[in-house]
Amino acid sequence: MQNGFVESFNGRMRDETMFRNQPHARVVIAAGAADYNTDRPHSALNYQAPGDYARTLTTAIARPAAQDESSARRAIAQPAPTGVNTNRAPVTAG
Repeated sequence: MQNGFVESFNGRMRDETMFRNQPHARVVIAAGAADYNTDRPHSALNYQAPGDYARTLTTAIARPAAQDESSARRAIAQPAPTGVNTNRAPVTAG
């Protein structure tokens, strides 16, 4: 499990829950992990729940890219202006 979950879970569970037995503890911990990983807002996700954030990513991936969002490579350097000499002088080996 992620460290953030463990710290958050420990803080909430410390004073709230008494486990009856090991199977009960497993059920409660699994429910807490599911809540943390799907329903609870996270600051790293702009305070969105992970499930909502995943849906926005899926929607963004599914839509077609606009013309300016092309994955085609762009030229790194602009072509030389008209009238500029682009001929290179030969270099002698030495």
